[in-house]
Amino acid sequence: MEGFDLLQTSYWQPLAHFGFTHSFFNLNMATIINTWLVLIVLLILCLVMGFFLKYKNGKIRFIATSFVASFIDLCEQIVGFFSAAHTGFIISIFLFILLCNCISVLPWTEEPTQDLNTTLALGIIVFIYCQAAAILHNGFWNYIKEYFAPFLIMLPLNIISKLASVVSISFRLFGNIFGGATIVAIYMSAIQGSILFETAGLLGLNWIMVGFFILFEGFLQAFVFAMLSFSYLSIAIHGESGDEQ
Repeated sequence: MEGFDLLQTSYWQPLAHFGFTHSFFNLNMATIINTWLVLIVLLILCLVMGFFLKYKNGKIRFIATSFVASFIDLCEQIVGFFSAAHTGFIISIFLFILLCNCISVLPWTEEPTQDLNTTLALGIIVFIYCQAAAILHNGFWNYIKEYFAPFLIMLPLNIISKLASVVSISFRLFGNIFGGATIVAIYMSAIQGSILFETAGLLGLNWIMVGFFILFEGFLQAFVFAMLSFSYLSIAIHGESGDEQ
C-alpha cells in the first residue's frame, strides 16, 4: 500500500513547460492509472463475453442476454420506447461505473469515482447525450423553445435547471463512493491491532467483509446513476410533463 500512497500523492503537470502550473492543470496519476486499468478489464470482459456468446445454450450467454433484456425493459418503461442507441449508451455507462466502483477489491487500487473529476466528466457526458437525443427526437427549434417556456423571462432559470442535473448526478456518485471508502478506512483503522482484526485476518474475513461492501455499494451506485441517466433522458425527450412532443 505504501507504493500506491506515493503514487496517489503524485501529480503530473503536462503544461508546466508552457507556464501553466496552476493546480487546475494537474493530472492525478492514480486516477488515470486506475481508469485505464478499468478500461483494460472492461475490454477483457467484452472479449470473453463475445467468445461465450457463440454458444447458444451456454449459461454465460443466458446471463448476458438477461442483463441486456433488463435494460431494454427499463428503457421502454422510463423513456417510453426502445432505442438500441439509448440502451447501449446506458449499459456502457453502467458497466464502466460499476467497474470503477469495484476496482478497489484488487490490491493497491482505488476507485476512480472517488475523484470528482471522473464523476463530473460522467455527468457532462450524460448531459450532452441527453441534449443531443432531445434535439434529434424533437428538432432543434422545439428544443430551443423549451428554454423559453412558459415565459421568455424563464430562460436563465431553465438554463440553470438543465445544468443543475450535471452537478446533482456527479456529486451524488462522488459523495457516495467517497463516503463508502471513508467508512471502510475508518472500520479498518478502528479494529486494526485488535484480537478481532488479527483473528479475522487469519480467516480472510476482513477482505471478505470489505470486498462484499465494496461490491454491493459499487453495484448500487452504478444502478442509481443509470436510472438517473434514463430519467434525464426521458425528461429531455418528452419534457417535464412526460408527454410525447
